[in-house]
Order: sequence, then structure tokens, then C-alpha cells
Amino acid sequence: MISGRLSSAFEQPARDQGRIKQHGQGVVEQLWLSSPVCDKVNLLKAMTFSLHERFRKLTRFLALLVLLLAAALSAQDAQFRELVDKERRGALTDEERETLRSTALRLREPYLQQNPPRESTGLIPLPDLRAESYLGEQGGLYPGGANTPPPAHLQAGMKIAERIVPLNQSGRDPGPNHTTTADARIVFLALGMSNTSLEFQTFRRLAYADPDRNPLVAFVNGAQGGQTVDRMIAPEGGYWKEVDARLRDGDYTREQVQIAWLKNTLAGPQPAFPSSSRRLQELLVKTLQVMSERFSNLKIVYLSSRIYGGYAMGPLNPEPWSYESGFAVKWAIADQIAGKPELNFDASVGVVRAPWIAWGPYLWADGLRGRLGDGLVWRREDLTIDDGTHPSGKGRERVARLLLEFLKSDPTSRSWFVR
Repeated sequence: MISGRLSSAFEQPARDQGRIKQHGQGVVEQLWLSSPVCDKVNLLKAMTFSLHERFRKLTRFLALLVLLLAAALSAQDAQFRELVDKERRGALTDEERETLRSTALRLREPYLQQNPPRESTGLIPLPDLRAESYLGEQGGLYPGGANTPPPAHLQAGMKIAERIVPLNQSGRDPGPNHTTTADARIVFLALGMSNTSLEFQTFRRLAYADPDRNPLVAFVNGAQGGQTVDRMIAPEGGYWKEVDARLRDGDYTREQVQIAWLKNTLAGPQPAFPSSSRRLQELLVKTLQVMSERFSNLKIVYLSSRIYGGYAMGPLNPEPWSYESGFAVKWAIADQIAGKPELNFDASVGVVRAPWIAWGPYLWADGLRGRLGDGLVWRREDLTIDDGTHPSGKGRERVARLLLEFLKSDPTSRSWFVR
């Protein structure tokens, strides 16, 4: 009898669950009103079973929906990345360009609502600022608001430049007949982030085609995407392993590197000026010291700061940080000029910690307002559609030509760069 009651107790919820599933809420009310207390317990069990089943179905449905959404987003993301890659290669059709523009605007809408792109910022380029100041810091590229290095520093650089000759893979000068030594080269190495890499790719194409270039100057692009300056301060880190690999790919050695172009920054939102620029200055100095340790024949490093960031569609490196990065370069060079031991390049006065440094081309201009002198401006089409931060094909061409013109005209580079 007990067994029969237990069997009935377990079977009743199952029967009620079937009726609830078939007839819904109405049968629940009918069963509740017409049932004794013991059956109400069974009814509650049946309702629980029914809710559990519905919950499992809902969970399966939501899981399926998440998978479908993830697949759709993954496909959309893959298409976006493909279009970004095609833009970097200059292979977009007009239709693809419009698709990329509309997708980028949609993806970056939250940031753009708070930080709309600007055709100018009102900031004054360092060469135009000269002896005036920005938030208490003097302009100009060099101390005293000047745009040319002090005579003593320039003379030191020119003297060093005279010692730049093709070196073999062991880092030795083959002598006056070096033109007959197959592996003798003057290696010019670019170092920095993705922007630097993109710009130097275009520069190499222009430089190798320039009839005035010394044919024994070779160019190696050591700049790498996503590698900001804080990734460069570990002497044996992954950044430098990749640089070594690229030198080997060109059949060059560390010992042949004598000149470098360094252009880098910090990513993401930064502290207020001048803290952010001081931090960048500190990291640039450490990077220069690492470079001096790794490349025993490195003699000259030209530094550049960022291009215009007012069209940025994200927080990677917008204004005013792009502009303010120029102060970090200015201060690092000023410290070497002032004789700071951590940047000493002269063995006659102490331990050599860094190469001789100076400005390469200054690349920042205030958007469409531009700058004085060469009248450089940055238009929206000079930056990529997807982020407004990396240079487009036009932007890369502009930077590449500025660097090429600099090397062909500067008194510290003409002697080894021009044939």
C-alpha cells in the first residue's frame, strides 16, 4: 500500500504537468481550486517541472541566438579588417571605400560623439611657436626657441657624419676600394610604431628610385605595428628580436647600422601635459641608450614626432597628445646639447651612452590651418578612413617626401646620403 501511494505521489505531478503543458494557465487555476491540500503539493511540483522545461528551452534559444550574433559579428569584423587591409594597400574601390567609411563611423560612434574630428585645433606648430610658449613650455625645435641646432652641436654632427662610410658585415671599413666589396653598405634603420613603418615603406620606394641617392646606402624598416616606445626599452625584448630578423632578411648585420630614424609615441589616453610628454621623453632616452648598446657603429639618430591627430576616431593618439609629443623630442635633444651624461655621444668627455641626435623632419601641422614655412597641411584624406590616425597612401607619401628632402639637404646627411 505504501508503495502504491508513493507511486501515485510521483505519477500525479507528471499527469498534472501534461495537462498544464496542454491547456496552460486556465487548467492551473481549475486544478488549484478543486484539489485537496495533498494534491496542491503535487500541483506545485507539476508547475515547477513545467517552468523548468520552459527555462531549459529559453536557455537553449538564447545560447543559439548568441552563437548566431557572434557569427554575424565575426563575419562583419572580418569584412571590416579586410577592407582596412585593402585601404593600407591602396586597393579599395569607391564602393568599398564608402562601406569602410560608414562601418567605421558606426563602430566608433560613442567616441566620436564626445570627440568629433577637427580640421584644426588652434595649436601652433613648434617651429612657428618659436620663443612663445605652450602651457608654460617654450616653442621652437631647439633651445631658446630656435629651429636650427646650436653651432657647436651642428659641427659635432657634421664631424661625425664625415666618418660614415660603407662597412662590411663585420663592421669594418674596407678602405678606399670599398665600392668593390660586395657586402659593404651604410645601413639606415627606421624604428618606431605602425605609422613609422607605413611611412618608411613609401620612403624606401622613393629613395631607391632617386638618382641622387648614394647607391651604397641601404634601408631597413625595423618599425613595427602596435609597438609603442615602452615596448622598445627592453634590450633583449621581442621588438629587437624582430629588428634583428629584418636585418638578416636584408643580409645585413647590426655592425653595419650607422644611422637611424626614430619616430614613436605612447598609446591611449595620457596624463595632462607636461607629465605625458616627460614620460615619453624618458622612454625615448632609454630607447636611444638601448640602440647605442645594440648597434656598436650607430652614429646619428634623427627623431620625428607625430603627424596631425585631429581627425582621430579613437583614443589611440588624438590631439593634443600628437602635438605634445613634439616637446618630448625637443627636450631629449636639448638635454644632449646641455651635456647630460645619460645622452653623452662624445668618448672624449665620458662614457658614450647614446648616438648624436637631432631633429629629422618635423611632421606636425594644424590640420587645414597648416603651418608657416613650407605650408604643410593635413587633410582628412591624408589619414586612413577606418581610424583617422594612421597615414593613408597620400599621408605616407607626404611624410616620405619630407624625410627624403631632409636627408638630401641637411648638412649632417648630405655627405653620406647623396652620391
